[in-house]
Amino acid sequence: MGELTVLGSCGAFPEPGRACAGFLLSHNGFRVVLDLGYGAASRLFAHGLPDAVVVTHEHPDHCADVSALGRAWYYTVQEPSRDRPRLPLHCTPGTLRRLAAMEPRPHPAELFDVHDLGAPADLGPFRLKTYELPHYLPNFGVRLSAPGLTVAYTGDTGPSPVLADLGRDADLFICDATLRTPPAEGEPRFLMTAAEAGHWAERAGARRLMLTHFWPGTDRAAAAAEARAEFGGEVLVAEEDLTVAL
Repeated sequence: MGELTVLGSCGAFPEPGRACAGFLLSHNGFRVVLDLGYGAASRLFAHGLPDAVVVTHEHPDHCADVSALGRAWYYTVQEPSRDRPRLPLHCTPGTLRRLAAMEPRPHPAELFDVHDLGAPADLGPFRLKTYELPHYLPNFGVRLSAPGLTVAYTGDTGPSPVLADLGRDADLFICDATLRTPPAEGEPRFLMTAAEAGHWAERAGARRLMLTHFWPGTDRAAAAAEARAEFGGEVLVAEEDLTVAL
């Protein structure tokens, strides 16, 4: 049995009392963090430190609090230890540069065992597979699969047929639902509406859909209703500290 805990649900900047993107996925005693944006670290620390970290892209509302996690790891795990273990971090190269700009000493590469997110990998019981998706900066949707359990997460993305593969038959598909209304036709698409999230979850055949990355001030109940009009399965709304059994 696994579970997913929402650490943060906002895009761009956090609403009061909330945090930006972050999820804690636990299965068979292994815990992996998916993104860690503004304000998400303090909620993570209520659960302890993770076993691995995945960051979909380098925007700070998805990675800023990885710096806080690095400090916590250094002062509670590395500094007292002669072996100085490093925490596995799967991310884009730009993410590491951002972390180093925030705190160059110790360098993030001394705190984290850094891996290129574009390559498949094993994380504890999970097989990690990534899918490049349209966004302002390189962004990878991530699919974590273990026997009897699959969780997929878009990070930030515009509409793309790749989403159907990312979320194919997933037990939980966590989807970007930033926009309240779609932009004018013909404009480049780097974010989605809740209705579009529902559409791609339906195309993927996912069992459950979780909407996330809400622009501050979004009517979340209305967003859920728009997604339900497109998706026949259960629609969840990401709320800080919500835990979902998988």
